[in-house]
Amino acid sequence: MSVQPASLLKPCRPIRGMSAILLPFTGDGRIDWDGFCQHVARTAAAGITPAVNMDTGYVQAIDDTVRNRVLECAREVVGSGDLVAGACVCDSPGAEFDRAAYVRQCEMLLAVDALPVIFPSFGLTTGDDGDFLRRYRELADHLPQFLGFELSTAFLPSGRVLSLEAYAELLQIPNCIGAKHSSLSRRLEWERLAIRDRVRPAFHVFTGNDLAIDMVRYGSDWLLGLSTAWPEAFAQRDRWWAEGDSRFDELDDALQALGDFAFRPPVPAYKHSMAQTLHLRGLLASDEPHPASPRRPDSDRKIIATLLDRISGALGQSA
Repeated sequence: MSVQPASLLKPCRPIRGMSAILLPFTGDGRIDWDGFCQHVARTAAAGITPAVNMDTGYVQAIDDTVRNRVLECAREVVGSGDLVAGACVCDSPGAEFDRAAYVRQCEMLLAVDALPVIFPSFGLTTGDDGDFLRRYRELADHLPQFLGFELSTAFLPSGRVLSLEAYAELLQIPNCIGAKHSSLSRRLEWERLAIRDRVRPAFHVFTGNDLAIDMVRYGSDWLLGLSTAWPEAFAQRDRWWAEGDSRFDELDDALQALGDFAFRPPVPAYKHSMAQTLHLRGLLASDEPHPASPRRPDSDRKIIATLLDRISGALGQSA
C-alpha cells in the first residue's frame, strides 16, 4: 500500500494521550508504592490517561497479587477518571492459546473499571493472522470495549505485527475501539492511519513508536513508555499542537532526543532509563529498575540530565 504521509497530516487536532506508568523500585529491590501512586496522580493531573500493568510497569515480571494491587492503587488515585491496563498472560514458545487465563486477567481489569489492552502472548500470536484475529474475537465476546496491541519482537519475543489486510479486519471488531501500534516503523503506522481514515475514522491508532513520537501529526494518538519520564511535557506538547502553536516542534524534538537515547538497544532497558530520568527529576527516591530488568550504565545519567535541560528549555522553564 503506497501512502503519501503529507496527505495524512491533521493540524490543530486534539490528541488523546495514554502514558504507560513506570512501576518504581527502592534501592533494596522492593516496589516503591508511594512513588508509584504519586506518579499516577501526576500523570492524571496533567490530563493524560494512566496506563498501568504495561511493559513499562514490568507486567511480565510481576504476579497477579502485585498486578491487583497496582490496579487498586491506580483506581484509588484517579477516582472516577479514565484508567487503562494491560491484560497479560505469560507463557512459553509453543504454548496454546489460554482463553480462560485472558478472561481472568480482563475480569481483574473490569473490576476496577479499567479499559483492557490485550497483551500478546505466544499462545495468542501463534499461527497465521486468521488464527490471531479469531482469538481476538473470542475475547471480544467477554468485553464491553478493549484495545488491541501490535508489538514488535524488539520489545517482547511473543510480539506480533499484523498484515495490513488483517489490520483492516481488526477494524471490523466493533468493541475494539483502538489498537496500540508498536512496530517502530513509520511506514507501517502510516498505512494503518490511511486505512483507518477510510474504513473507521473513530478508531484510535495509538502510536507506541518511541522513536517517532511525532506520529501524532498524522492522526495517531499515543500510548508510550517514554511519556512516563515527563507526562506534563507531553500534555503541553499536545496542547500546542491543538492550538497550532509552533512551540510544538521544539518540544517534540527535545522529547524525541530523550526517546532516541532511552530506547536504544537493548530496547527493554528503557525502563531503567525512565527510572534514572524520574530520579534525576527528583520524583523518585531511587533509580533502581525491577531486579530482572536489563540495566543502563550509571554514565547515562549525565547524558539524561543534559536532555532534561533541553526539555526544560523547550517548555520555557529555567534549566
